[in-house]
Amino acid sequence: MNKFSILGLAAAATVLGLAVPALAQDVKVGILGDLTGPIESLAPPIVAGAQLAFDQVNAQGGILGGKLVSVTGDSACDPSVAGPAADKLVNTDQVTAIVGAFCTGATIGAATAAGIPGGVVQISPSASAPALTTLEDNDLVFRTTPSDAFQGVKLADLLIQKGIKDVAVTYVNNDYGKGLADVFVATFTAAGGTVSANVAHEDGKADYRAELGQLSSGGSQNLVILAYASGSGKTILQQAIEGGEFTAFVGGDGMIGDDLVTGLPPEAVNGKIIATRAGAYAGASADAYIKLATEAGQDPAATYAPQAYDAAFLLALAIEKNGTADRAGLSKALRDIATAPGEKILPGEWSKGVELIKAGTDIDYDGAGGANDFDAAGDVDGVIVEVGVVDGKFVEVGPVK
Repeated sequence: MNKFSILGLAAAATVLGLAVPALAQDVKVGILGDLTGPIESLAPPIVAGAQLAFDQVNAQGGILGGKLVSVTGDSACDPSVAGPAADKLVNTDQVTAIVGAFCTGATIGAATAAGIPGGVVQISPSASAPALTTLEDNDLVFRTTPSDAFQGVKLADLLIQKGIKDVAVTYVNNDYGKGLADVFVATFTAAGGTVSANVAHEDGKADYRAELGQLSSGGSQNLVILAYASGSGKTILQQAIEGGEFTAFVGGDGMIGDDLVTGLPPEAVNGKIIATRAGAYAGASADAYIKLATEAGQDPAATYAPQAYDAAFLLALAIEKNGTADRAGLSKALRDIATAPGEKILPGEWSKGVELIKAGTDIDYDGAGGANDFDAAGDVDGVIVEVGVVDGKFVEVGPVK
């Protein structure tokens, strides 16, 4: 049959009032990751977690009759880089939605520069600063990790539970660092703890000895560093160890990367670092993800990999629910498939989800990181876990009570 015959059939179908089946098209979804910059050592497993979800979609029949194609951009944990990177994904690559960015500042920069004007839904797996909650985003920006308004409380609770009653605090001077520090300090002092010094610092410097002098002058030997493992966090930790003023170190999620302790004296880091990050619920959804990630050769406990998987799988389900690769309506579809009531869909159950959606049955995705019931601001509850350093590597200890 030649092309004229096909056109003739289509014309005849139109005249007769018959529907002409749409040709299946691939759906593009962006992964906007901080592949360079201060969290570059944390980024690869996060990207891999998202890509695992996309690979499973394609292995189980694809999306909207076509394939799901991921397009990756680098936001460098920097709003000035994230904006142009998001603009390319939104306006050149014409993605339907975006997983990312990973840092809060980059997420906000991407959203304000391109995502919100373009009507593109973004889900960050790791942007945790409270500033994201109040972003005027037209219900387009979501996250699958709990806010630092929660992590900061749990970090303070953990130290009090361990009998640590005095700390010095330094934080990277951005939305993430300041937001986490403010919540931590307020909670820690309210519980009876003492903050002997509280010093902001700028990322990217080669020397933080002046700041360390201020931090040590208060007398505490416990240093809280709220920064990034591949940025100021490592430099401060290294210079603090060299100076010898501190004997114990505490960090948030941005500090959890094996790159942080590479090359540092084992006796100075093993058993000497406490940190917190978002973790996974125990239950069927977490078990399903662990099995899938392990079979794919990925570390299921990698920082923010479970949350990235959830972000990607949620977007895919929402696009299928929306019935189109168009951006309009996707935010509502996302809330529909993420929230009860509905038949439970677990990680990896793509074909089951599609079958139910096509049958008009409500679904409710429970993910690797938890239920993912978005509140009005696009935030989720979650679990915060304690992590420590054993034999030069970060090891999860368990949930913070």
